[in-house]
Amino acid sequence: MASLNPYLTYKRDTSRLIFWIVKASNAIIASSATLPDDAPKTPNINGQITVSSLVSLSKLIAKHINPVPSAILALFDSVIQARTATYEFFQQLVANKSDPEVERGNVSHKHFINALVEAFEALGGVAWADKCKSEGPSPDDQADLEQVLFANKFSALSIDGDTVLEDGGTGDDRSDIESQQHQASQRRQQQKKSSGKGKKAKHGKNANKKKKKQHPPAAKMQSLDDVPVESYRIIQDEEGIVTDYLMAVYALVREWAGLRAYLQGLWQDVAYKGLNSAVAGAVSNVAINIIERSAVAMFIDFPGHDSYETVMNTITRGDPDKVQGMFHLTLHKISPDQASTRKVQETAVDVKEQFLIHAYQDLIDFLADFQKTRSGKPTKRMLNQIGNWDPNLNLQRASEAERLKWRRSYTINWLYDLVNVFSSIVVQRNSIRGEQHALELVDWSTAGPWDKHRRLFGLNEFAGMVTHLAMQKPGSDMRHKILPHHIFQLQCIVDSFTVSRGWYLSGLRGHVLRTPPRGFRPRRDVDLFLDRENERSGSGFLQAVDILKQLFQKDGILHSDFDRHEANYELLEAVQYDFINWLGESKYMHGLTTIPPSRFSTTNSNGLWEYSPFLCGVGLEEGLREAYQYSFIVLDKLPEPVLLVHLHNMLVQKGYIAEPVGLYASFQDLFPKAFFIDGKVPTSNFGEAMQARVAESRVRRSRARRTLEDVKDLNTNWFFKTKSYLMACHGAGWNPDRIPDSDILMPSMLGIYRISQTKHIADPITGQKRMEDTDLVNRARAKGLSEEDLMSWSTFPHLKAREEQPLPEALREALVPKGYSTGNLPELGGKGSNRKLSSQDLLDLLKLDISNDICGDIPLSSLNYLWTMARFMMLFHGFESELGKLRNPLYVKAYETDPLWKKHKRVGLAYLALHVQDEECLRVMAREFQNPRAGFMNHIYWEDLESTRLCGEEPRSNRGDDELLDQCAVM
Repeated sequence: MASLNPYLTYKRDTSRLIFWIVKASNAIIASSATLPDDAPKTPNINGQITVSSLVSLSKLIAKHINPVPSAILALFDSVIQARTATYEFFQQLVANKSDPEVERGNVSHKHFINALVEAFEALGGVAWADKCKSEGPSPDDQADLEQVLFANKFSALSIDGDTVLEDGGTGDDRSDIESQQHQASQRRQQQKKSSGKGKKAKHGKNANKKKKKQHPPAAKMQSLDDVPVESYRIIQDEEGIVTDYLMAVYALVREWAGLRAYLQGLWQDVAYKGLNSAVAGAVSNVAINIIERSAVAMFIDFPGHDSYETVMNTITRGDPDKVQGMFHLTLHKISPDQASTRKVQETAVDVKEQFLIHAYQDLIDFLADFQKTRSGKPTKRMLNQIGNWDPNLNLQRASEAERLKWRRSYTINWLYDLVNVFSSIVVQRNSIRGEQHALELVDWSTAGPWDKHRRLFGLNEFAGMVTHLAMQKPGSDMRHKILPHHIFQLQCIVDSFTVSRGWYLSGLRGHVLRTPPRGFRPRRDVDLFLDRENERSGSGFLQAVDILKQLFQKDGILHSDFDRHEANYELLEAVQYDFINWLGESKYMHGLTTIPPSRFSTTNSNGLWEYSPFLCGVGLEEGLREAYQYSFIVLDKLPEPVLLVHLHNMLVQKGYIAEPVGLYASFQDLFPKAFFIDGKVPTSNFGEAMQARVAESRVRRSRARRTLEDVKDLNTNWFFKTKSYLMACHGAGWNPDRIPDSDILMPSMLGIYRISQTKHIADPITGQKRMEDTDLVNRARAKGLSEEDLMSWSTFPHLKAREEQPLPEALREALVPKGYSTGNLPELGGKGSNRKLSSQDLLDLLKLDISNDICGDIPLSSLNYLWTMARFMMLFHGFESELGKLRNPLYVKAYETDPLWKKHKRVGLAYLALHVQDEECLRVMAREFQNPRAGFMNHIYWEDLESTRLCGEEPRSNRGDDELLDQCAVM
């Protein structure tokens, strides 16, 4: 994907610009007989140039390359704009309050910009800019840039009668460059000799040594090929490095402020609009990863300066109060033609709020207090500050100071519960079993030995980090280990609760208060998923495990193998145990020996969950992901799903079932490759079609090595290999860049975005432009999308996503005053039509896909697969009962007389039905498929989906779940 952070975009563009300048100037130096006095005489071999050489090299290039590719000039312009925007911002800081260090940085900054402008103008930048103003920017610049930078062959140019390679070459061109460099160097040497006195040639070893010195060895030219593009850079002095760090810090703070505002709106949608909290939790995970990746990528150039405290001290000059009033948010009115803007409102940013300083200070105070005793109990001094916290305080009537104190008390109390729950296993081992684990040395991370003991869902990495810091010896200073994304995550956790109480923070409007949502409970969606009280038969995960146990036992009796499903049940029982004890509730609420009671015990002993929509959201996301993952492991081992889908298809194709039954038709639509070769639904030869699919799985399975990770990743399943979108995101570490194309479902927004970034190539036959044949493009074509449709997506991704997914209503209310709508400010130079994907654009895009997976159009994560397994097994019970009464010959053969099917009776019945197609058998099966008709919606975790365009769906009220439950419960 495109770079999201402005500083990272600047850094990438600068590296690419220097890459082109170095490659182009190297080609010229290697080919020219004469060079200007200020030009280097040997090619660059490390990809690094100084500010002054940037200008001289640009002037050298301008003499030999005309015109310079417009894509390179656009890149130059982007770098200048980024530097200029930051310079103007820091100029404002100096204007408001004098800061000698910022003033020195601005002088260096201005010098750098002047050099960039001079180089840009030397290459023809002025004429290019004028053309852009009159004709608009070229939409092909970005595509052309890839061609200019990374083409396999250099473009041929004429320089002083010789051929020079312009740019971008690879290892294939190395020998040509070396040859040209050698020839050009010889000509220059000859010119020098002819202008001076001649000397006799010397022979022998010394002469050979001199010849070698005259020509740089090939190894030096080869070394440049080993330099990655991102390592090309401009060498700066200390002031320049400080300025770059200021740019990075400023970009990071802006990014987290924007993402925080977006997520506040999302959590308000959870509380006020009914958005599934798992959607908000998953999107929050992506946002946290964005901040983490941005910080890592930015601060790799500034080792030792990546902690939150260093970032904050840099941007606040070490004193947040001193810089209050120096940062502003401005509201602009945009003209109808989008050509100009007028400032209508300007607000000073609340530095401590928007820079997350309150959250950081609360964490630091908690850690310092916890370390003093490491008992899990606050000190008396801290108790005086955070005791008697009232979850129902009327925030609308409270003063700003009272609200901040209330939030601080909540934060520290909640952190105490978090660490006490997360550390409970080790603390109890020490106190009850007498084990001697040094708390400060315990590996609390998810890679540590204690991770196998479930204590929490959704926040294990964050909890491990906080617990590690809290368990250090008293007085330990761990500030350097607290990174920006840690504080951003804590702020998101706190915000999710405050917005559910009607209070959120706006950069433009400050504290915004509204009436808390009526009846909202953070555990709302977790309770639907688990259904602890069995209020919605056929939906909750926990009861489904108990029902399946009975069905597994009955199947074991049928096949005279009482351990037939033991491994399956033990796996599901372990998941059920974790869900009961650690998802939405924890053993902590009932009291754990030697563990201090919950800090919220006076109001709600389950306050860790009940007072944290964020924990419920990310916990539910992990629960859904594990439910899908382990259900598929079991689903793949059962024969019933594949048998029933093949039988259902045959009965529909042959007219025994007039309208497809929703559950089986939906399964077929969602997982076509699980059931049929290449996902193609057969219309005849139904028995052979099933045999072919089973044979295909056996061949693939025999070649695979089955490891624990393979099992959890579904890689070695026979039939059900499709990952849910949540699994794909988690597998990529919540970094969408790392999701392989093969794991992206089509249609999906991420898939469409990937396709929009695909290269266009000329068809070798027709000569027309078309998309390159990637996996996603081919799958889109297979779904019937035309080449014209695919090509039209080139302009789709962020702009269309923004149009179809506007700001969340709550966020709009926070940011946009009454009477105003949102729009995009015209960018500098009028080149805004090629706006890059922003962090918020990315979250919008992924939110659609995640929502579709959890409760939308492709709801893989919404279906309770355990209940569907029960439905499948119950359907076979129906077959067996009715066919047994009739003494149907196929039933008798599969279940009684043919020893081939002794251990696989249901496989035998389905096999015979598909091949023999006995009329009586098929009519009975068709009747049982529709007695009652089961729909996909019968067994989703939620009360409804956002979209229910599922094949053959019956109204939920007609589902007949009570009948199914009664049959199971009495076994």
